[in-house]
Amino acid sequence: MSVDPTLLDDLEWRGLLAHTTDRDALSAALAEGSVRFYVGFDPTAPSLHMGNLVQLVTARRLQNAGHTPFALVGGATGMIGDPKEAGERTLNSLDTVKDWTERVRSQVEPFLAFEGVNAATMVNNYDWTSSLSTIDFLREIGKHFPVNRMLARDVVRSRLEAGISYTEFSYVLLQSMDFLELYRQHGVTLQFGGSDQWGNLTGGVELIRRAEGGKAHAFATPLITKADGTKYGKTEGGALWLDPQMLSPYAFHQFWLNAEDEKVGELLRTFTFLPRAEIEALEARHAEKPFLREAQKVLADEVTTLVHGAAETDQAKAAAQALFGGGDLAGLSGATIAAALEEAGSVDVDGAGGIPGIVDLLTLSGLAASKGEARRTVAEGGVYLNNERVEDVDLVPSSSDLIGGSWLVLRRGKKRFAGVRLR
Repeated sequence: MSVDPTLLDDLEWRGLLAHTTDRDALSAALAEGSVRFYVGFDPTAPSLHMGNLVQLVTARRLQNAGHTPFALVGGATGMIGDPKEAGERTLNSLDTVKDWTERVRSQVEPFLAFEGVNAATMVNNYDWTSSLSTIDFLREIGKHFPVNRMLARDVVRSRLEAGISYTEFSYVLLQSMDFLELYRQHGVTLQFGGSDQWGNLTGGVELIRRAEGGKAHAFATPLITKADGTKYGKTEGGALWLDPQMLSPYAFHQFWLNAEDEKVGELLRTFTFLPRAEIEALEARHAEKPFLREAQKVLADEVTTLVHGAAETDQAKAAAQALFGGGDLAGLSGATIAAALEEAGSVDVDGAGGIPGIVDLLTLSGLAASKGEARRTVAEGGVYLNNERVEDVDLVPSSSDLIGGSWLVLRRGKKRFAGVRLR
């Protein structure tokens, strides 16, 4: 099939090429026809995260340009985990890794097309690793890896003083073997991953050369960092997970909405499929009027729709608008309003004896320091229940006021609000 000859230029413009094995050779290979490539995801957690999303969208870009993806879920490598600079990983049980493998597989699948002339293929390295004997592994794979080169890897050097197990030290052999296996069985000649994987990527290229005399390619995407150079992908609750059960679509949307002005252009280029002209025009408008946060709004909508779908994006936007009095709270799903209020701040109240009155709710939620202050604020017209102004200081909400069966939304003034969940 025909391929897009501008792919590599587009990847460079988007800032997605941190390293390549041979830029000219890679460009020539991508221009000749559909290249079979692979990218791997180790199930070392129950969900993929922001860093993995870079690889998912990059894989889709390659497939959209006419190349053929092999998405590898590391049922074997996930039992070990790539060495981290922070220290030795805790090894997970086989059952845990199997469960996480299926979860990761289900998260990868929506990003690729599994039908058509360059249909994607899903593979699991456990299939060719589990039955491999130690002797065969050492003779066929280990003999191609000089120890001095393995010691030169940055992450290994940083761990030598504190200590690194032979298990993690040998991880590069397993990932390189994956590339060799896919090269032999499927003709895969390109691998990519994050720049922290560069030693593993080049290890596979070198193994193919040594074991088969073959030519393979690799490139690495950069790590995404904040303007101050620290790692991106963290929220108040932890990693920026792609699983909606671990991070709600509302919180996910809010993360992108709060992107730094200095980084929003980079994030648009990395994570969205908007064309270059549209992104550049958006960046120009943002430079003129950053206070409008137009770029952040487009970024949040595009990435949330990509990961969670348009319906969840609409719900997240409606929730944010409704919480500040600009929309209908009753039209939101219970899950969305719960996620929004938990993100913004909420309290649990024992509703066994009935729903407390508005004065008690204001003090319990922290919107008023005392009952006297609560009464005065109601009397001044500054209190809203579910976006309706409260005029009666003795108001006791009814069960029909509960959103999603258990939530009340209190607001004091224009910007201070809190969720109250009745238990």
